[in-house]
Amino acid sequence: MERSLFTKYNVQGPRYTSYPTVPYWDEQPPSEAHWLDLMKDTFDGSNASEGISLYIHLPYCERLCTYCGCNTRITVNHAVEQPYIQAVLKEWAIYRRALGAKPRIREMHLGGGTPTFFSPANLHQLVAGILADCEPVADADYSFEGHPNNTTPEHLQVLFDLGFRRVSFGIQDFDPTVQEIVNRMQTFEAVRNITEAAREIGYTSINFDLIYGLPMQKLASVRDTIEKVSRLRPDRIALYSYAHVPWIKPGQRKFTEMDLPTGDEKRALYELGRNMLAAEGYLEIGMDHFALPTEALWQAYSEGSMHRNFMGYTPAHTRLCIGLGVSAIGDAWTGFLQNQKKVEDYLAAVNAGQLPIFKGHVHTPEDLIYRQHILNLMCRHETHWCDTAAKRLGFADVVIRLQPLVEDGLVEMEHCQLKITEKGLPFVRNVCMAFDARLARKLPDSVVFSATV
Repeated sequence: MERSLFTKYNVQGPRYTSYPTVPYWDEQPPSEAHWLDLMKDTFDGSNASEGISLYIHLPYCERLCTYCGCNTRITVNHAVEQPYIQAVLKEWAIYRRALGAKPRIREMHLGGGTPTFFSPANLHQLVAGILADCEPVADADYSFEGHPNNTTPEHLQVLFDLGFRRVSFGIQDFDPTVQEIVNRMQTFEAVRNITEAAREIGYTSINFDLIYGLPMQKLASVRDTIEKVSRLRPDRIALYSYAHVPWIKPGQRKFTEMDLPTGDEKRALYELGRNMLAAEGYLEIGMDHFALPTEALWQAYSEGSMHRNFMGYTPAHTRLCIGLGVSAIGDAWTGFLQNQKKVEDYLAAVNAGQLPIFKGHVHTPEDLIYRQHILNLMCRHETHWCDTAAKRLGFADVVIRLQPLVEDGLVEMEHCQLKITEKGLPFVRNVCMAFDARLARKLPDSVVFSATV
C-alpha cells in the first residue's frame, strides 16, 4: 500500500454492514405492526426459495475486553441465563405468530457477548426451542462465537448435535503485553486444544478473529500471532482493523491514542498480516476476510454468491434476517429494526408481549438501489448501473466522487460499470462511500465512524 494513498484515504467512514448506515436511519422507527408487515412480505416471497437467517445476541461476558465495540453485559452471575433465554424464546414466538408458515432457517448465528458464557444445557434449550416447528434445511449454515477459555467440548458437542458446523474463536493477538492491556488473555495451548476438539467432533469450518492496530501491538507480535495461527490452520481468518471509538465504548479509555499504532505503523501491521496469510495459502475475500480455497465462503466469493449482512459475510443470500436478543438488528430487506440496547429494557418489553423496538429504518426506493450497489462492492468488488432503476437516479454525483479513485488506480470505470482493482482492495470502504448518497448530502453531526484503512 503506497504511503500517499494511505494518508489520503484513511478517513472516517462506515463499515457498511447496512445501507443506510445507522446514523441515517429514520428518527422514528416503524411501529410493531408496520415492521411485522415488512417482515411478512419478505418472508412470503423468499422463505420457500431462500429460507431465512436468524441472529441471536447473547450479551453476557465475565470480563470486559477493552477493545470490544459490541453490546455486552459484564457479570459472573450465571443466574441471568434462564430469564434471558425465556425472553428470547418469547420474542421468537411473536415473530412465529406473525410469519404463519414454518420458517426454513437457512442460517443461524449466535453472537455476543460470549455465547459460551451460557451453559451447554441452556444453549440446547435455546436452540431447540428456536428450531421447534421449523422446516429442516439440508444445507443449513449454523455458527457460533466462542471464547477459547470457556468453550468446552460439551459446548461443541451439544451445538454440533443441533446442526452447528462452524465456530469462530476470538484470538486478536497472542502477545501477553497486548492481551493484558485489552484484558483478553488466552494461551496458544488453550486455542490449540479447543480447535483440535472442534475438528475431532466434526466442525467443518473454524474461524479465527485477529485484530491489527491494538494498543502496544508491534510488528513482532503480529508476526508471532500469525505464525502460531498458521500452525493451527483455521479455515477462515478475519483480520480486522481496531476501531478506536471511546466516545461510544468507554472501556477503551483504559488506554489512550498514545498507546495505539497509528499512520505508517498501523499500515505496516496490516501489510505484514496480509502478506503472511497470502504466503500460507489464504485468499483474500471481501473486506478484512481470508479463507482457504476449500472453504465454503471462498467458493461462494469465487462464484459471486457471497452475501453480507449484520452477521458479516455468509455463503448464501437470504433477504430476511430476524434479530433476536438485546441490541440485535433485523433486516427485512425493505427496512431495518434494532432491539433495545439495555438488557432491562429488552426484558421488560418482551415480557410484556411486545417487540423490544429501539430504532429502525424503512427504505426508500433510492435506498434500495444504493444498498444493492454497496453490497455488490463489498461482496464482489464490482458493480454496474446500466439497469433502468439506477439510470433514473443519474449517478452523475457518484461518478464525480469516484474520479479521484479512478485517477489513483483504485477502481476501473467504463461506461456504467466499475471494478475495484487489486491495488484498491484495502480501500473498499472508500469506494462504497462514493455510492453513499446520504453521507454525501449530510455529514454526521459528531464523530461516529472509525478510520477506513
